[in-house]
Amino acid sequence: MSADAGTRAVSELLERSHRLGADPRNTNYAGGNTSTKANVPDPVTGDDVEVMWVKGSGGDLGTLTEPGLALVRVDRLRSLVGVYPGPEREDEMVAAFDYCMFGRGGAAPSIDTAMHGLVRCTNVDHLHPDAGIALATAADGEALTRECFGDTVAWVPWRRPGFQLGLDIAAIQAEHPEAIGCILGGHGITAWGDTSDECEERSLRIIRTAEAFLVAKGRPDPFGAVISAHAPLEPEARRARAAEIFPLLRGLASTDARQVGHFTDTDVVLDFVSRERLFELAARGTSCPDHFLRTKVRPLVVDLPGDAPLEELVARIRELHAAYRDEYRAYYERYATPASPPMRGADPAIVLVPGLGMFSFGRDKQTARVAGEFYVNAINVMFGAESVSTYAPISEEEKFRIEYWELEEQKLRRMPAPKALATRVAFVTGGGSGIGAATARRLSAEGACVVIADRNVESAELIAKELGGPDKAIFVSVDVSSPEAVAKAIAESVLAFGGVDLVVNNAGLSISKSLQDTTLEDWDVQHSVMARGSFLVSQASAKVMMEQKMGGDVIYIVSKNSVFAGPNNVAYGAAKADQAHQVRLLAAELGEFGIRVNGVNPDGVVRGSGIFAGGWGAQRASVYGVEEEKLGEFYAQRTLLKREVLPEHVANAVFVLASSDMDHTTGLHVPVDAGVAAAFLR
Repeated sequence: MSADAGTRAVSELLERSHRLGADPRNTNYAGGNTSTKANVPDPVTGDDVEVMWVKGSGGDLGTLTEPGLALVRVDRLRSLVGVYPGPEREDEMVAAFDYCMFGRGGAAPSIDTAMHGLVRCTNVDHLHPDAGIALATAADGEALTRECFGDTVAWVPWRRPGFQLGLDIAAIQAEHPEAIGCILGGHGITAWGDTSDECEERSLRIIRTAEAFLVAKGRPDPFGAVISAHAPLEPEARRARAAEIFPLLRGLASTDARQVGHFTDTDVVLDFVSRERLFELAARGTSCPDHFLRTKVRPLVVDLPGDAPLEELVARIRELHAAYRDEYRAYYERYATPASPPMRGADPAIVLVPGLGMFSFGRDKQTARVAGEFYVNAINVMFGAESVSTYAPISEEEKFRIEYWELEEQKLRRMPAPKALATRVAFVTGGGSGIGAATARRLSAEGACVVIADRNVESAELIAKELGGPDKAIFVSVDVSSPEAVAKAIAESVLAFGGVDLVVNNAGLSISKSLQDTTLEDWDVQHSVMARGSFLVSQASAKVMMEQKMGGDVIYIVSKNSVFAGPNNVAYGAAKADQAHQVRLLAAELGEFGIRVNGVNPDGVVRGSGIFAGGWGAQRASVYGVEEEKLGEFYAQRTLLKREVLPEHVANAVFVLASSDMDHTTGLHVPVDAGVAAAFLR
């Protein structure tokens, strides 16, 4: 067979994977895997060899590309049956897959590779649909599967993912030639077909049939009655209270390792946390391996309503968090062996609060969001299982074996090292243009989640989209001179990422007039944005940082003009001097909370500057008697280094000040002016 056969097979596999992965009813993010097999020429011998392309470890079906496929020689994989040492040494088989790869092998194979290779069918789908897992986790799941599907779908009792599960499924397929697939107890579904289209059709038939069965047979209120005190708060009050407690929750969830947060108050979540069986069902934990690897073995459930007095709610959350850590540590110690990896952290990944919703946490925004999505999957699974039976997830010991299995350790080892500002949430005022936009880009490139705060919503939105959208950056509209607008912008930032760690006070404007020409209105406008605005943003953000108890950074974009006296500049220079002294005052006050406050003193940043484009450039050019388009060159020539200062140079200084390399520095002003002797700090 020609190599074209392999190309066609891969193309069909990717198209099928994308269709299946695009619908959350079929599988969760990064969950499940698909495969195909074809005979292709061996480049060494020229003989045909059967090769399997299967989604590799850690990929996502909806966005799968060819580099995300593992390439396996089917004959060699099936030969592993003869050397398989048994379920107790399952982890050894992961390394054995390396000896079965074809050519360079492609992506790292997942633990489900054996399932795909041992099933005697060209195409195989393994998926995690909520409806399928509901049957898989029902106490009488085997009987319900028979009732739902008859002989067309087999039942496979719970088996930890691995080589033995592949053997079990292959045996079931051989014993039941009429079957189109199987329900995997406690886990998900697997379907097979001779063609890609047939395999996809069978997968969808299993899922849709299970969905219809649960609707037809299920009782309407398996979670029990709504507790009136736990009913959802009105949207505005709900989000306001969520923003109040999110920094605390994020700080607690970051006790062992810094986390980013995500807030979910969808109808599914709000209904679950309002029901009388919330505590009972949440305590049983999730079941599907993909679920609890993301959400941990069970969530932290707050036993007070979201509108309880704030002080009482905060105190109770702290108590529950301490208890959760003790319980998780006990769980680890119950099942850990000398060969187990170290405990990865005892903090919850999911926190449920009646009346408010769900707070989820992860190493970045996407991970936090996906953890929340997985718990929504778990809610749907519990609903389905309880509607027709009793939700009976796999045992706690089995959950531990999966949470701390060797494959998961290998995944963690393969992850790239975190970037310098990973898990940090940055709030950049004036972030839609000039220095602010350059700073947002640099902080994002270094791993931070970034909030682009600007009065110009259109430009802020463009920068946020450029940086990657909601998992990387959001935009907020803010007038920094308004306490209400600042409070609202900070709250939106907290709801988006869980808190704030790094503030860049960059918003500004400039008025170039002599003393006699400067009006009181000029003075007030200049100071309201820069002096007052920086104060308001620092005040609101420092409150969040203090609640998080994770330290933080406040960085002021000041100016050479804060220390240099130039002509026709009284309002701007005085406002910048105010900002410069705020740096020193706040550094002295906030140090005890681990919050560092530093400043950057740029000069002559003409290109890309919103201030210069807004009229300041023309005014300063007139003062110095040069053409406006040559103002940057003029500024450069008066410096010691004879270099023009660009927005990116200021952004570089912001990054350095925010990095761990400067974690012992506060109250510092860093000149970024190419050397202006008159502005040297003394």
